Amino acid sequence: MDATINGNETFPTHYWRTLDDGRVECQICPRFCKLHEGQRGLCFVRGNSQGKVVLLSYGRSSGFCIDPIEKKPLNHFLPGTPVFSFGTAGCNLACKFCQNWDISKSREMDTLMGKASPEAIARAAEELGCRSVAYTYNDPVIFHEYAIDTAKACREKGLKSVAVSAGYQCPEPRAEFYRWMDAANIDLKAFSEDFYHRICGGQLQPVLDTLQYIKHETNVWLEITTLLIPGENDTEAELEALTQWVADKLGPDVPLHFSAFHPDWKMLDTPHTPVSTLVNARRIAIKNGLRYVYVGNVHYKEGDSTYCHHCGELLIGRDWYELSEWNLTPNGCCQACGTPCAGVFEATPGDWGARRAPIDMRRWA
Repeated sequence: MDATINGNETFPTHYWRTLDDGRVECQICPRFCKLHEGQRGLCFVRGNSQGKVVLLSYGRSSGFCIDPIEKKPLNHFLPGTPVFSFGTAGCNLACKFCQNWDISKSREMDTLMGKASPEAIARAAEELGCRSVAYTYNDPVIFHEYAIDTAKACREKGLKSVAVSAGYQCPEPRAEFYRWMDAANIDLKAFSEDFYHRICGGQLQPVLDTLQYIKHETNVWLEITTLLIPGENDTEAELEALTQWVADKLGPDVPLHFSAFHPDWKMLDTPHTPVSTLVNARRIAIKNGLRYVYVGNVHYKEGDSTYCHHCGELLIGRDWYELSEWNLTPNGCCQACGTPCAGVFEATPGDWGARRAPIDMRRWA
């Protein structure tokens, strides 16, 4: 650990520069926070200490839990398996609809009650039978160094690493980060600069750049989630544009998840997303050539399940996070017609189900 800010231990970082006026500019994300001594960025976990940008949340978490991999959501990456999940505090976006706001919007370091080294996390995940570790709950972009060190420790044990991120990241740290990831679910929050500026306090283009980078310049398995908010990002025109862009720029095999909004944080007066909106979004995406389109946060088995894009047969039946049918060959092809299903599959699915198991890391301290 390095110096402290307001009594909090810090960890050195290297994506920053010193400005002519003595401030330091953080270069981890397109926000480029310019910080005086002792000041923190919008994310609240990166700040200026002794003329350097440091990380305050290294080794500290808002909680550790085993989840089903489908909850990330990842439907084509080791289905049915348990994933060891953790996050820290803070976020580099300011989404008014945040549904993890108690973690991502936290301004109290007391939120980070759990402590664990990267090596301890890898040991725990291995001993608890997880196939992967997810950097989630808040955005791993802001705990870049902690996530990468954990991913390195996991790789030594044969564990995969999963990033759940909004993709709001600068090119150089993005390249380093995804060298250590095996799968990612990226939140594409809308398909308009106005939405990102007005609702999220960010920009759309860096997210589109991240999506194209992951798909075309890495071997990371990619899935996308869009939370549909009534009256904000759910028009037919926007859904047409978003799904056409995904099909054209990323290809038909990238799974797309449309999730239902519920009133939260600073959008308590916005209504829940109707199921009909999600079903229509799925229809539009399939019409525009996407092969794997899912509906989340509602009970809709057809929208949870995976179908062969060639013959239409059911490949993976899902009911919420429970797998009900499995009709893939050991090498990931449709049993009916032999067409490959895009994804990362093992010969047989996992059987973790919908369980959620909080983990006390003191056992591995």
